[in-house]
Amino acid sequence: MAAVNSSRLCCSKSRLNVMSRWNRMPCKLYFIFTFLLLFVSLGVSDDDHEMEEFLKREFSLSKPYQGVGSLGSSHWELMGDAMVTTDQVRLTPDMQSRQGAVWSRIPCHLKDWEMQVHFKVHGQGKKNLNGDGLAIWYTKERMQKGPVFGNKDNFTGLGVFVDTYPNEEKHIERIFPYVLAMVGNGTISYDHERDGRPTELGGCNAMVRNLQHDTFLFIRYVRRRLTVMIDIDGQHEWRDCLDIPGVRLPLGYYFGASAITGDLSDNHDIISLKLYQLTVLRSKKEEEEEEQDVITIPSVDNMELLRLGQSEEGMSGLAIFFTVLFSMLGCIFLIVIGIVVYSQWSESRRKRFY
Repeated sequence: MAAVNSSRLCCSKSRLNVMSRWNRMPCKLYFIFTFLLLFVSLGVSDDDHEMEEFLKREFSLSKPYQGVGSLGSSHWELMGDAMVTTDQVRLTPDMQSRQGAVWSRIPCHLKDWEMQVHFKVHGQGKKNLNGDGLAIWYTKERMQKGPVFGNKDNFTGLGVFVDTYPNEEKHIERIFPYVLAMVGNGTISYDHERDGRPTELGGCNAMVRNLQHDTFLFIRYVRRRLTVMIDIDGQHEWRDCLDIPGVRLPLGYYFGASAITGDLSDNHDIISLKLYQLTVLRSKKEEEEEEQDVITIPSVDNMELLRLGQSEEGMSGLAIFFTVLFSMLGCIFLIVIGIVVYSQWSESRRKRFY
């Protein structure tokens, strides 16, 4: 019993010693500890852009699609072969040479936003015997038919494409279906023969056809940064597709979705388009800079560097082999020259002393 009391006394003394040390801790350490906690919390908030999101119903499309396509009673308008059912807005049926679209009637003036797209691509065609794909738009123009997934070429704004058919026969680096993004300024044409590669900002493969579970596309535009993610595996997890800073999109453009079929076809369905306004905290300096730098024409900073990076990524295996080979030969040549020069210098120095 005495031993137990002794151990309890020792434990009590140790606790008192720890508390006394903590109480004797200088105020400076308290300040540092508090500062670190504040810094970590701010860091976490900054990673999330300190954002709040609000669903904007006037820019969203979802069941039961009341009044969609009828004049004056809906914020959305149908075009071409698009039709509304109880389960989806079908942009094209699984038939040849069809194109359709749904467009918002209201221009969007939000600085920061994200669009969550619930879609479905399915049909009777087997692999590589289906086409052509669908697109999500934020553009100056609206309700104009054309060859770019059912929209006009030389568009002004942003297009995010779900391309389901490879037009370029020698496409060995890319697996289709493929998701990619493009920004147009009204003069840039989409290159069908090369599946948009010369003008794409980036992309990822996305096996979205004939799946039994839901498929989603996520487009976020925050502080002039474009992020695209996909959720196509039925795991309710977003997977990164592209993330590009320096994307400049004007205010007042229209949202839309379109699709097209050719000799090959698919059902291209939109189940919902949900647009969220993002409230992002900005410093006074950032607000002043944005007010002075008014964007009137869509553009992407350092677009030439992006294209250079894509061309390097797209090099064939043979090109990479010769690049590495010649680089190694060049290094060996420089080393040999260096050894010869050093030997001559050493010999001349030795003769000078002896």
